[in-house]
Amino acid sequence: MNKIVIVPVIGLILLLIDLYVFQAFRVIGQDMPEFWRRLIYAGYWSITGLVLMGYFTYHFINPDMYPKIFRTFLMVGIFIHYFAKTFVLVFLVIDDIVRVGKWVVSLFNSHESIDTSTDSQKITRSEFLAKAAIFAGTIPLVSMTYGIISGAHDYRIRRRKLNIKNLPKSFDGLKIAQISDIHSGSFFNKTAVRGGVDMLLKEKPDIIFFTGDLVNSQTDEVKSYIDIFDKIIAPLGVFSTTGNHDYGDYRSWSTAKAKEHNFKDLIEAHKILGWDLLLNENRLIKIDGEQIAIIGVENWGAGRFSKYGDINKAYQGSEPASVKLLLSHDPSHWDAQIIPDFPDIDVMFAGHTHGFQFGVELGNFKWSPSQYMYKQWAGLYEKDDQYLYVNRGYGFIGYPGRIGIPPEITIFELKNG
Repeated sequence: MNKIVIVPVIGLILLLIDLYVFQAFRVIGQDMPEFWRRLIYAGYWSITGLVLMGYFTYHFINPDMYPKIFRTFLMVGIFIHYFAKTFVLVFLVIDDIVRVGKWVVSLFNSHESIDTSTDSQKITRSEFLAKAAIFAGTIPLVSMTYGIISGAHDYRIRRRKLNIKNLPKSFDGLKIAQISDIHSGSFFNKTAVRGGVDMLLKEKPDIIFFTGDLVNSQTDEVKSYIDIFDKIIAPLGVFSTTGNHDYGDYRSWSTAKAKEHNFKDLIEAHKILGWDLLLNENRLIKIDGEQIAIIGVENWGAGRFSKYGDINKAYQGSEPASVKLLLSHDPSHWDAQIIPDFPDIDVMFAGHTHGFQFGVELGNFKWSPSQYMYKQWAGLYEKDDQYLYVNRGYGFIGYPGRIGIPPEITIFELKNG
């Protein structure tokens, strides 16, 4: 099927959902004064009409005519609208199943007549389910909206001590800051982004790590944020690596050279920022004659994700250092290659998962859909004196917000232990 057929068919399905959900509003409105009833009905169909108009506008008018932020919020608004209505549908379907069930029973039981009129008992049940349906739909609507307004830039400082054997005395107490997954193409509040950078700088870290995904799909996205992120500096340097989104793999390019040029621009962007981009290489950091190694690999992910990284190449030359710190974007790299083959890599710093930008973290309890895809998805993990830390990300992608998994700036203190 082509677009001319598919888009109207989906639009018709959405309209049928709207008509079905409207049942709940009719039930709760039937006993209201006429003014309020008409106001509720008008509000419902006005919002629904705007959403459907947005859906058809997006698909039949060239989306490039509109700013990227507008397109993002348009599609997210449509998604939130119908995602919330799916919760309403559940309760309405239950009500209709009960009705059908009673009707079927009445066909086989001639002695008990089932009155299908709206007696007081049925009205009570229908009103209860209608109100429960609307309440259930309101929860995701409010939470997802709040996640955009407040959660997207609600930066949190997380602190961790890392006890590392053989840590040189000169590095005892070293403060490291990590951020990851900036996704500059998704930002819509430049002031808030700058506020997160200010929070990071107030920590006065000795060294800063950035573990990939500077952009979403092309390097141009970071241009308007260069003057914010170039403020990120540290006495011992800022070291960075690439994530799966940094290679331009998620968009179409006119030629292979255009894609290659985009990645060269990304490398140049890191230089402009003053960040030392480690592309399968390492640096030895020296203090008072003692040294540790910072190793950085390009993106390497288990499964379907790109494998640009070469850990063997990145490792070469780091052997003299008694402590080795690895920057690798995808946490699946840890189990796949680091644990089995590189027992002397003390800590791997990763990102990538964002904690799915949705979840619950209360004390030691944490849950997110991310855990069904990644064994290590947020926080600190340890195995045989080796550590992995998965940063929850600084930015966001897709849904322009966060619910229960706020954006993270991590502060580590290295201790000899």
